[in-house]
Amino acid sequence: MAKGGFPGMGGANMQQLMKQAQKMQQDMQRMQQELQTREFTATVGGGVVRATAYGSKVIKSIEIDPACVDPDDVEMLQDLVLSAVNEAMRMAEEATNSEVSKLTGGMGLGF
Repeated sequence: MAKGGFPGMGGANMQQLMKQAQKMQQDMQRMQQELQTREFTATVGGGVVRATAYGSKVIKSIEIDPACVDPDDVEMLQDLVLSAVNEAMRMAEEATNSEVSKLTGGMGLGF
């Protein structure tokens, strides 16, 4: 093996590879910061329940149309809220996975 390197890899190639890795790391950090504050809103039940989550997977708000509040059917309202929250979280996760895939070129590096 060549001194201080890998067989068949010149020092210039290794430097270029390190620069690319550093750029990918910087891009990944920037993307993660942007996603933390991006909002994802899901609406269910024909618009009667709306949940908004940040990319950090923290719920920002839940809005409920008073017309859908039926004291005799609280279970339906609970289901609608749960569905909206789960959908907003799924949207945030999907966006994160998509952005990571763009940065890594689909290499599946486990970020």
